[in-house]
Amino acid sequence: MNNLKGLIIAAGQGKRISNLCPVKPLLEVNGRALIDRTIDSLIKAGIKDIIVVTGFQSERLEEHLQKRSYPPGVQVTCLENKDWQKENGLSVYRAKDLVGDRFILLMSDHIFDPAILARLIGLPVEEGGLILAVDYRTNNHPFVDLADVTKVEINGERIVDIGKELASYNAFDTGIFYGTRALFEALEKSQKTASDFTLSAGVRVLAVQARARVMDIEDRFWIDVDDEKALRQAEDYLKRYGNPF
Repeated sequence: MNNLKGLIIAAGQGKRISNLCPVKPLLEVNGRALIDRTIDSLIKAGIKDIIVVTGFQSERLEEHLQKRSYPPGVQVTCLENKDWQKENGLSVYRAKDLVGDRFILLMSDHIFDPAILARLIGLPVEEGGLILAVDYRTNNHPFVDLADVTKVEINGERIVDIGKELASYNAFDTGIFYGTRALFEALEKSQKTASDFTLSAGVRVLAVQARARVMDIEDRFWIDVDDEKALRQAEDYLKRYGNPF
């Protein structure tokens, strides 16, 4: 646990919600910025070394992170991805020299039950492998935008395929990963050979090698705050349950 680092992707523009906040990670949900919630979820899980990949209006985000206070021993490092217009896999890849051998990868615009992360960290991750927290509730999920969510096809505990356009799938990608350095090798391969800069492309490389596993989040809460509807849903849920996340 002491060597486990946290990696947060916060480089995108967030056009679908830019009318409410021009820098999406700084969007407040019930009085707290999304990026602060994500950082605090890692701190609560015992992770003290955290890397945030910035991009769009990086100066504003980095200024916010520099001004806020952290518990003793917690270090938050910002890494700018100047090619932030490309897909999120490039932002992940840019952090390859900072995260060590094992790390937790999170999206800056997702809110989730901390029990998901606590359970994920407790699992044994294979050498050269990856574990993705998934949601098997694919029928009429109240908090999922089916047109935008990343879908996952799973056989047993192994990922078969992953992507937003999958026709055949049995789970949703929650954006919560337990990764190893093999993910960077996979991302490099997908970017160089297929010019595919998505995170899903790297996961597919590991899936072909049977090195991408899943963890079922069961009935636990998570939401991608990607538009005004999701923002209202997140605020309503957090108000109802005492803003625990």
